[in-house]
Amino acid sequence: MSDMQLETPLALKLKERLAREAMSVGAFVEACLHDPDHGYYRHQAAIGKSADFITAPEISQVFGELLGLWSAITWQAMGSPETVNLVEIGPGRGTMMKDALRALHIVPAFRSAIHVHLIETNPVLCDIQWETLKNEGVPFTWHRDLNDALGTNGAIAEAPTIILANEFLDTLPVEQFARADDAWVHRDVVLADGDFTIANSTSTSDVDIPTPLAAQVQPDDIFEVCTGFAVLAQNILAERASRAPLAALFIDYGHTTSGFGDSVQAVKDHKAVSLFHAPGESDLTAQVDFQAFSKQCVAANADGKRPLEVDGPITQAAFLGALGIAERAFRLMAGNPEIAGSLETGVARLMAPNGMGGRFKVCAVRSKTLSPLIGIA
Repeated sequence: MSDMQLETPLALKLKERLAREAMSVGAFVEACLHDPDHGYYRHQAAIGKSADFITAPEISQVFGELLGLWSAITWQAMGSPETVNLVEIGPGRGTMMKDALRALHIVPAFRSAIHVHLIETNPVLCDIQWETLKNEGVPFTWHRDLNDALGTNGAIAEAPTIILANEFLDTLPVEQFARADDAWVHRDVVLADGDFTIANSTSTSDVDIPTPLAAQVQPDDIFEVCTGFAVLAQNILAERASRAPLAALFIDYGHTTSGFGDSVQAVKDHKAVSLFHAPGESDLTAQVDFQAFSKQCVAANADGKRPLEVDGPITQAAFLGALGIAERAFRLMAGNPEIAGSLETGVARLMAPNGMGGRFKVCAVRSKTLSPLIGIA
């Protein structure tokens, strides 16, 4: 056994499965993240300085505050309905929502209108979120499954809905295809001498490569396809937008145009590790192909209608700059000089062109009945 492949309970379970059949890369990642007994998102706290990675809301309170104010302006663009669903997908430790609600004290009518819904599969994080948010004075409901919450006949009421999703799209597993002998083949996880490894399948696959990328294919190129994009866009966002106004904000690490390459990565203790390091105990993600996601959002749904529009993607720095992050930070630093240094450092990290500010992208998905959304159009 390689010293980079720790024999976790999930590793043993997956090796038993691989002794019977190969698994695609996407199926392997899905199991590592969501296995009901040992999946990473079932039991790991994951987020924070003492965990595996840190997200924008944990870096600076300004991030969540601006998203709260963005939500209020979006609600006003919807006509200020008396009730509105404010939904966060993957709310982490509850930090972003807490910061958003703090900022919304200056918009009391919006705070009075919202019912907050948190979609979280991890019971450990649910407990942390409850402790973070229990005194906020607005109604909260937790949901364990995205489709059960927002899909057709979902638990969340068919009312105007605003969705916030920071670092959610990158958790949707991707399937990988390799170019071999003038055809595309699946990349699978197999066993070799008792270790996990990746090998090309012997059967060919049909892969829809967007123009003009299709003309640039080279031998051994790898192309990633996220089937979860279509499910999210059509079964959830488009369905809900066909019945009530919807605006959804997605912020994630990724690229604005489709390309070739292997972007699946693993992180443990804030460090990059092998894809096969400690299965079930390492975080696995892939860069988001925002062009592919946008294409699915604007595609026609089952009845031939196109209820969605997409604004963006743009860089996180451009988005936060348009929302006035510099002005917000300056006011906070002036009123709280004891934390001015940490505020300045956090904002600089969010805005860094060669870091989070440039590598993270922002796109908004909205009902066709709504005008382009603030900060992106």
